Amino acid sequence: CGGTKQSPINVDTAQAIFSPDLRPIQLSGYSLPASKQLKLKNNGHTVVLELPGSLALTGGYAQQYQAVQLHLHWGSPGGPGSEHTVNGRRFAAEIHVVHYNTKYDSFTEAMVHPDGLAVLGAFLEVGHEENQYYREILDHLAEIQEVGHETLVSGFNIAGLLPANLKLYFHYNGSLTTPPCYQTVKWTVFNQTLLLSHHQMSMLASILRGPDDKLLHNNYRPVQNLHGRRVLASFQTTPSVKHSPG
Repeated sequence: CGGTKQSPINVDTAQAIFSPDLRPIQLSGYSLPASKQLKLKNNGHTVVLELPGSLALTGGYAQQYQAVQLHLHWGSPGGPGSEHTVNGRRFAAEIHVVHYNTKYDSFTEAMVHPDGLAVLGAFLEVGHEENQYYREILDHLAEIQEVGHETLVSGFNIAGLLPANLKLYFHYNGSLTTPPCYQTVKWTVFNQTLLLSHHQMSMLASILRGPDDKLLHNNYRPVQNLHGRRVLASFQTTPSVKHSPG
């Protein structure tokens, strides 16, 4: 995990380079019927929702990528826990939706190739209202308190877990943020944030347990050095005005 293209990073909006070539991200097959059962698991590091291969990225990337899973990173009841930061600011939590390039036969095969993986990342913040999409996951956390436990959840519109605006994002080449830290991820970090209620955010940091049977929190990796990498933006970020996403 000591390479020169590691993730997460701090996105300095003043340094981000506007690229008109970055097209809106397009999701396909993300709306699942309730009859479709999805596996939700506590893997000891985070909560993972396994996704069927019918979910795909069909725009914004040059090649087709199909979904494998999504997971969350969060802080503690007292502090934020997103992995990426923007202008040094850490958000309450972060969602990652992991996809692999369909020219490879499997996620395992794809993850060692430079163009193998695509991850969509979005920041979560505390708002006033319950987020109905996140409820589909959070309401089941009590069933998977212990490491290795899994449960089934009914299908829902997975796109609801991501921002409505998929046009505005930052893009860079990086890595998986957990070992083996392969540097094969094309990252998309959305500029628009998602809102969860205070109660929902506190559920994240107060239910699941880790391998040591302690509460699972602060499961984010510190930001890594850019080592000269370029961070692209799909929109004009005005260097003279410091602004955070949203």
